[in-house]
Amino acid sequence: MLVFPNAKINIGLNIVEKRDDGYHNIETLFYPIYRLYDALEVVEAKELSLTVSGYSIADGIDDNLIIKAYRLLQNDFGLPPVAFYLKKAIPMGAGLGGGSADASFTLKALNDMFRLGLTERQLMDYALKIGADCPFFITNRPSYAQGKGERLTVNALDLTGKYLLMIKPDIHLSTKEAYAGVTPRKSDISLQESLKQPICQWRDMVINQFEQSIFAHYTELKTIKDEIYRLGADYAAMSGSGSTIYGIFDQMPDADKIGSRYYKKVVLL
Repeated sequence: MLVFPNAKINIGLNIVEKRDDGYHNIETLFYPIYRLYDALEVVEAKELSLTVSGYSIADGIDDNLIIKAYRLLQNDFGLPPVAFYLKKAIPMGAGLGGGSADASFTLKALNDMFRLGLTERQLMDYALKIGADCPFFITNRPSYAQGKGERLTVNALDLTGKYLLMIKPDIHLSTKEAYAGVTPRKSDISLQESLKQPICQWRDMVINQFEQSIFAHYTELKTIKDEIYRLGADYAAMSGSGSTIYGIFDQMPDADKIGSRYYKKVVLL
């Protein structure tokens, strides 16, 4: 069984309030990036294993989200041992959801491989046990997200034909660090209504609330965002809690004009 877990970007991200359980309620739009993806193969084996190529992963096997996803289903359905082969192409600590995508695609692959008969809703419930943004990768369609990110409403936003430039410097931001710098508040402008406006109007309307505090500490990220706008982007922002900065363009951008030391990827949406 071979699957291709894809990346995502956040378009807008408002931290609405802190919850009693210590988490935060947010609102954001998850947009799948189908042309940036890992490759994950699952085969039956004598013992459970995970082999990684491409980007290296620091986590041990017990902490890997792929293995956590497998064990959730193994506990409930008595799955036999499998060997996972992961070719990692989505950078880690980037705000692109690579680890969450790997976990959710693992659930979907095992469901198909062993004919478990789980519905999309049931797979989303399993995914939520792994991470708040994991259910999105079960549906894998543009979705307005609320709650911790698990309350999803499919959204009609279609960026087909646009170009997406993603730039990630060698900066790793923890989710804890990101949340420590923001004061939760409800946005004065509805994100859903803002996203109905032409993309060229998003710049001052569709905001990632993490940017203000993070850019104050990591000025290089603000510089990259400014450079993306200078290249002609209709809209630029940080994805999630970073550190990827992306831009949406009508035409293929000349990414070579931005520092060669960065991870850079241009895809057609």
